[in-house]
Amino acid sequence: MVRAIMHGCNGRMGRVITGLIREDDAIEIVAGVDAYTGIDNDYPVFESIEKCGVDADVVIDFSNAAAADGLLKFCVEKKMPVVLCSTGLSEEQLNLVEESAKKTAVLKSANMSVGINLLLKLLKDATKVLAPAGYDIEIIEKHHNQKLDAPSGTAIALADSINETMGNSFEYTYDRSRERKKRGTREIGMSAVRGGTIVGEHEVLYAGPDEVIEFRHTAYSRGVFGKGAIEAAKFLAGKPAGRYDMSDVIQL
Repeated sequence: MVRAIMHGCNGRMGRVITGLIREDDAIEIVAGVDAYTGIDNDYPVFESIEKCGVDADVVIDFSNAAAADGLLKFCVEKKMPVVLCSTGLSEEQLNLVEESAKKTAVLKSANMSVGINLLLKLLKDATKVLAPAGYDIEIIEKHHNQKLDAPSGTAIALADSINETMGNSFEYTYDRSRERKKRGTREIGMSAVRGGTIVGEHEVLYAGPDEVIEFRHTAYSRGVFGKGAIEAAKFLAGKPAGRYDMSDVIQL
């Protein structure tokens, strides 16, 4: 059985993952880390990762960017694999992720959903056929009204997947209201909607002459991200040092 430390155990996603792991016989949480310790858990909880002395096979992180440096230092020192799910990392922290991956296994993806990462693979195949045929590509993403970044990291990852397939020959357009001009042929448009409690919806349109092909992923609960993180943790435990992402977990 995989033994995991839940970093950010008392946050929203930490509690989701705790519940999911209770139902999974292949993994258990042996310790948690959270600055807030006012929630009862069936495992010991420490205020910081430095205070955690419990042996484990992997760390699952759903905390915040401010805690990333200390977490990566801990995992490098302990040679402990880490599934890094916190968002909003600075350029310096992203560089630290790459440096840390030289000494321990680090898995980081823009989105932990298995479905989104399958979509990333499918878009590569679709783009190889449709982009050379002149289809226009648009991405529309929708999230709750508390989300700070727009477009979402996932929308950018979808665009990057498409762009890399075509040799990074596309430009991204985020706001067409700034200029009145015809749409470019080598352009990926991205639109962001913010409202209510939408967990996450991403739609990719390939619009050609007389037809539109749509790829859509809708998350109805945060559980999809938790399930992906758990699968990633089971995959990463015991892996050698290196940089991994969800495409390594989903082998087609």
